[in-house]
Amino acid sequence: MSEPLLFSPLTIRGVELKNRIVVPPMHQYSAIKGFPTDWHLMNAGKFAAGGAGLVVVESTKVERRGCGTVGDLGIWDDKFIEPLGRLVRFIRQQNAVAGIQLGHSGRKARATRPWEGDRPLQRTAEIDAVIDDWDEWTPVAPSAIAHSEKWPVPRALERHEVKDLVQAWGEAARRAHEAGFDVLELHGAHGYLVHEFLSEKSNQRSDEYGGSELNRMRFITEVTEAVRAHWPAHKPLFVRLSVEDNAGWGPEQSARLATILKPKGVDVIDCSSGGITDVAPILGKEIKYSYQVPLSEYVRRHADIMTMAVGLIIHGDQAEQILRDGQADLIAVGREILNNPNWPMDAALKLGVEGPFRNVPPQFGYWLGTRDKRGFGTRPSTFQNGLLDPGKVS
Repeated sequence: MSEPLLFSPLTIRGVELKNRIVVPPMHQYSAIKGFPTDWHLMNAGKFAAGGAGLVVVESTKVERRGCGTVGDLGIWDDKFIEPLGRLVRFIRQQNAVAGIQLGHSGRKARATRPWEGDRPLQRTAEIDAVIDDWDEWTPVAPSAIAHSEKWPVPRALERHEVKDLVQAWGEAARRAHEAGFDVLELHGAHGYLVHEFLSEKSNQRSDEYGGSELNRMRFITEVTEAVRAHWPAHKPLFVRLSVEDNAGWGPEQSARLATILKPKGVDVIDCSSGGITDVAPILGKEIKYSYQVPLSEYVRRHADIMTMAVGLIIHGDQAEQILRDGQADLIAVGREILNNPNWPMDAALKLGVEGPFRNVPPQFGYWLGTRDKRGFGTRPSTFQNGLLDPGKVS
């Protein structure tokens, strides 16, 4: 095999990624009043040190009402700039690019953390001791339609509030730039506010933000314009979409939206699925390796835009084949990189990349490289089941 595409650099606008491996935004639910903690530094830092080209900090909320849980990160005030900048500086020190996702939970706000039941948060004396703005933290949405039976009916946004939210996204982009991030992603997927505007199931407005498909696309289009007004031209802009939500919004609509957003300054569509209902989308007969990759391929081909693939991408050769088949330009490795933060280094070894330890910090790359050169008759633990069963792990 020629030099793996997975480890070839990619330049988007004025930013060069050392490889095509992206750590996607994954909620940690560990912020305190919107501020990052040492957990966030450790979490992002270990992925950057593990060799990923781009590390994207989790969905960070553009306004207080947009917080999904008590642990969501915030960027609705300038006071968040410096604490977020601390994350950026550490990611950069590991020779990785720092990205951030901007989001708003919409009607799915004011909820418990997933491991606490993933349900609407109930007001108690204990909660009041932690949250001093319960009434202001009211779930809002394009229309007064609940996500499902277990969720409360949100308050429909007034037209002027929609306009204010557009500007809130723009100001959040300014703060992200001032914090030092080099890649920005807008969260338009998984049933959160932007997705709620796109879907006929959740958007039944009668003004210019509802009704026709083009009207339902207006909010994300205006958000993109506001963001680009504050986000430097040399920095890339991504948009995450639920390319298929099994509720009326699908690949054709996503491709049409991408063709609108591309000339507005969007460079990459991050292709996910689901979230507008509680029913998980089943793409095909079963969830299997690369199950969402066809969504990336479709948008890439029909909208002539770069895409990022995600969805049960586990192995390095699997990721390499996705790139070689032209199904995506970037590979997002989520849960699997939680399992192995050094996944990029592991993939480099298995794909036969020359000098696989060069792209990780010398604090451990040196020692691993020395072991590899000297042999010692060993193989990394990820290459076999154990001493008694050295068979290759599937």
